[in-house]
Amino acid sequence: MFLNSIQSTYGTRKKSKRVGRGIGCTDGKTCGRGHKGQKARSGGFHKVGFEGGQMPLQRRLPKVGFNSKSKKYSAEVRLNELDGLTVDTVDLQVLLDANLVPAFTKIAKVILSGKLSKAITVKGINVTKGAKLSIEAAGGKVEV
Repeated sequence: MFLNSIQSTYGTRKKSKRVGRGIGCTDGKTCGRGHKGQKARSGGFHKVGFEGGQMPLQRRLPKVGFNSKSKKYSAEVRLNELDGLTVDTVDLQVLLDANLVPAFTKIAKVILSGKLSKAITVKGINVTKGAKLSIEAAGGKVEV
């Protein structure tokens, strides 16, 4: 085989349509574009979703939902998860080390879920009212 003998197989290259060869031909005169209008003209381009000046569908429909920017950086911790820790003082670094919150967490909050059997001190972490009462009932304290 030589480079000058390589050919593409039949049908791989489609011939372009010859248009505009008079009114007797199928694709003569208007060249298959129909009569007048934006699509018949050269440069007759319009944006995706353009409806001829009518208010487009994506602008007619209402906006729905809300995505919080801070949701990614905040996490919740249950009381029974704190009960499983071996330390007496709990702060954000302790929660990160114990894999109770994701690595990129900046704000944590203790919620009332489960029971606390030992006294712990919570520092620099938000606490709900019910969780605070439960921590104090177990002999612990909350430092903001």
